[in-house]
Amino acid sequence: MTPPADDDPAAGQARALLRAATRYSGARCLALCLVSVAATGAGLLLPTALGRALDLLLAHAPATRWVLCCAGLVLLLGLLDAVQTVLTGTVDARTTAWLRRTLTGHVLGVGPRAADRFGSGDLVARLVGSAAEAGTTPAARAALVAALAGPVGGVIALGLIDWWLTAVFLAGAPVLALLLRAVSRDTAESATRYQRAQGRIAAALAEAVEGVRTVRAAGTERREAARVLRPLPELSRAGHRMWRVQGRAAARAVAVAPLLHLAVVAVAGVLLTRERLSVGEVLAASRYAVLATGVGVLVGRLAGLARARAAARRLGEVETEPATAYGARPLPDGPGRLELRGVTARRGGRTVLDGVDLDVPGGTTLAVVGRSGSGKSLLAALAGRLADPDAGEVLLDGVPLRELPHDALRGAVGYAFARPALLGGTVGQAIGLGLPSPSPARVRQAARTALADDFVRRLPGGYDTPVADAPRSGGESQRLGLARAFAHGGRLLILDDALSSLDTVTERQISDALFGDGRPDTTRLLVAHRGTTAARADAVAWLDGGRVRAVGRHEELWRFAEYRAVFGDGAGPDGTGADADADADVDDGGVRAVPDARGGGSGRKGVGADAGDGTLT
Repeated sequence: MTPPADDDPAAGQARALLRAATRYSGARCLALCLVSVAATGAGLLLPTALGRALDLLLAHAPATRWVLCCAGLVLLLGLLDAVQTVLTGTVDARTTAWLRRTLTGHVLGVGPRAADRFGSGDLVARLVGSAAEAGTTPAARAALVAALAGPVGGVIALGLIDWWLTAVFLAGAPVLALLLRAVSRDTAESATRYQRAQGRIAAALAEAVEGVRTVRAAGTERREAARVLRPLPELSRAGHRMWRVQGRAAARAVAVAPLLHLAVVAVAGVLLTRERLSVGEVLAASRYAVLATGVGVLVGRLAGLARARAAARRLGEVETEPATAYGARPLPDGPGRLELRGVTARRGGRTVLDGVDLDVPGGTTLAVVGRSGSGKSLLAALAGRLADPDAGEVLLDGVPLRELPHDALRGAVGYAFARPALLGGTVGQAIGLGLPSPSPARVRQAARTALADDFVRRLPGGYDTPVADAPRSGGESQRLGLARAFAHGGRLLILDDALSSLDTVTERQISDALFGDGRPDTTRLLVAHRGTTAARADAVAWLDGGRVRAVGRHEELWRFAEYRAVFGDGAGPDGTGADADADADVDDGGVRAVPDARGGGSGRKGVGADAGDGTLT
């Protein structure tokens, strides 16, 4: 059941969104309203002109002027109708475009939280379908003014002809009012259910398309199609209910409106026999009764507004997810020291990271390792503020990330991911994404560092090849993602499993560039799954159960069986082979606590889980 609008933040956001959208096309909405009202006014004048011309013709009096007036009104109605159609289409298109731009910017401003809450498929359905439906609201409201002006003007015109006609019509008006109210309420509820079912289908379809290779490999095409289309019965029920609501409304209108019309005509006939009305006035009264009982037009307008309001509420739900707020504190010069202080992060009601303390001195390389689900990728997201912790703080060179301006933060932190999204028109633009004015030399140097230059040059257009026309393997895509991170620069480089799809030779060569450039002003945080990567880092942060179990050199942590289990039994302390001398860590079925020891070594800077002292915890 939909909560009351006063207690529904989504409804409030929807109203604010529609008000802003209406202001965006305010001039056109006003013009549409005026044209619609003018068309209604012309329609109200036409019965009077027809009646007057008829009376003059029956009296054999000159009626040329009134006949020409009728012809002029008919031509004016045709012209106004054409202008109204053009304005309606223009306002709908402008409003829909504005809503899509606004919501797209908001979704990107919210970041990954939006996809986590709604799902990528449902978000697309809202930004495409719901925005188009909600975009009809300003024009529909303007048209509704004219639709209401017709019946109101018809009632007034009946009163000007004779007050008895208005009295007869108003006797049945409450029935029409109740009918319209029921149509609006029931249509809104049905439209909400219909659009929600559409969103679930879109979300399931997006998942299936993303995993189409897995579906084909498993041979589960039919099962997956059934899963995607599972909400169809609910969609069908909601759609049928919507049409039944409008059908019942039309049926009641057919029953009520003709009775009112007949009553008005009957009373007009009685008044004609008493010579209180002329034949022309009876004709005019008959036409005005039709206008006054124009429930069909109102039902259609109200149903359209109800569907648009339901769609706008779905957009309002997206708006209730707050966009990431940035500060105004400048980022001082520094080597890129990264600190996590008491960081706790929850996802789906589960605490993924629990009170994490970590200090990464500037210019060092920290590998983050742990079993699947230990929170490695979430920690990487928090480190560059792709997500915010539920508690605690993340600092860069002593400044909390929340207090940094957007441009300063994004300029200081570079990212590479396991499955990079290559955005931009060409391969060169994809590598230079995010740079104010990327030079070709900088793009090519980054590609060479990531060992991507050779295969990019073999593409039909080299760096000018459109991304969509650049066939590439998973490893080549990952190298382009690494090239983008290298081109970005910055004082903090975060690699979230960005070497996972590379062959061992390529990984070794890129690691040489990554670990061997000796830049003291760049700090590196690597989510690592391979022992070879962890072994080359200055220090390793071992995540276990949402906490930092230990921080130290890879060869020091290798003494512990649970740490070795993270990489499997086949790797040694250097990541290349089994370690026959590894000590057992199991005592009475439990793992021993990691003893205190000093990390660091080989002249490298220490990385600590507590104030950067390099202590194993």
